[in-house]
Amino acid sequence: MDGWGLSMDWMRPNRRWGLWPMLAAVLMVALTSCAIPQLKAEDRLFLPVVVDLLDVYNLPPQEFQGTTVGGLSALTYDRPRNLLYALSDDRSRFGPARFYTLAVTLGGSASQPRFDTVSIERFTPLLDADGNPYPSGSVDPEGIALSPRDTLYITSEGDVQQNAPPFIGEFDRQTGQVISTLRLPERFLPDNPDSPTRGAQNNLSFEALTVTGSPGAGMVEPFRLFAATESALVQDYDDDPSQPLNSRFLHYLIGDDQSTLIAEHRYPLELEPSGAVVNGLTALLSIDSGGHFLALERAFGLRGLQVKLFQLATGGATDTSTIASLRGDVSGTAPIRKQLVLDFADTPLAVDNLEGMTLGPRLPDGSQSLLMVSDNNFEGDRATQLLLLRLQM
Repeated sequence: MDGWGLSMDWMRPNRRWGLWPMLAAVLMVALTSCAIPQLKAEDRLFLPVVVDLLDVYNLPPQEFQGTTVGGLSALTYDRPRNLLYALSDDRSRFGPARFYTLAVTLGGSASQPRFDTVSIERFTPLLDADGNPYPSGSVDPEGIALSPRDTLYITSEGDVQQNAPPFIGEFDRQTGQVISTLRLPERFLPDNPDSPTRGAQNNLSFEALTVTGSPGAGMVEPFRLFAATESALVQDYDDDPSQPLNSRFLHYLIGDDQSTLIAEHRYPLELEPSGAVVNGLTALLSIDSGGHFLALERAFGLRGLQVKLFQLATGGATDTSTIASLRGDVSGTAPIRKQLVLDFADTPLAVDNLEGMTLGPRLPDGSQSLLMVSDNNFEGDRATQLLLLRLQM
């Protein structure tokens, strides 16, 4: 007996097996008695994102300084100035191609934030390299993002019939004049206005755009820009409704005096709902530096509007930049992975044609807001919706 009144024989190693079987057995009992959470491999790809719909503000149809306010298809938030820039997809029909500056204040309580005021402060026309407004029909602005160097990146879907190719341009935030455009691979550029065999489909080009880094911070360090087509390229289009269409997702590294296309990935759209006439990706938003994004997909047809918000994980996705066509069997390529965050059909709000989103100001409780905007397609009796959501991750 030792001083505790217990025999120590159980701790003497067996000459044949030693002490390890005893220790292993004790460890096994300890481990199996604990509840260890089981995670699926897919869960490890995604952030624990939760989105709550808080409020909606209806911006009525109106005129502002000689322009028709409408067609708002993209949003970006200027945190240092507490302003929103809302891009109109007007092809210079109801005013020059332009973006609006909005002042938005939030009110309500910490438990129930809401919109307080929304006002249009100014509009800024988009100008070409010579400082002139873009001619009617030559641009179709669809995506906007404020960069860390305080410039605006804007996408245009172009117009195949007008022989106007799509582009991604960097614009001066104050004057609206284009500074430069990113080089697009030829596979995105239509080769024939009458019967193209390659390139973006008309009105289904670069709708989604986002950048990394702190918007408006005035930084010159390299940052990343991501853009994606609304739907499949001509050469990628598959008319089999049982197969998802594949958009192409571009990843650029933007430096002080150069830009480099780093990679391209396959983005599988949700299957088109029966009777859909429009279906595609309308907005992207980077939510961390590890390849996670939010994505808005919108379908419209006989069943009305269907809008879903997804989280994307790009890690492990195959680089598709050398693949001529994504039509047919693409099982050999790993796509961008998706996880449903919110189906707006499950909310009490009847959402409209949502096409833009951005991280907004902090909510009263300190959490992050997410703002979305709808495109009213310049229908005179149709309001523009601004949505306020809480984003937790």
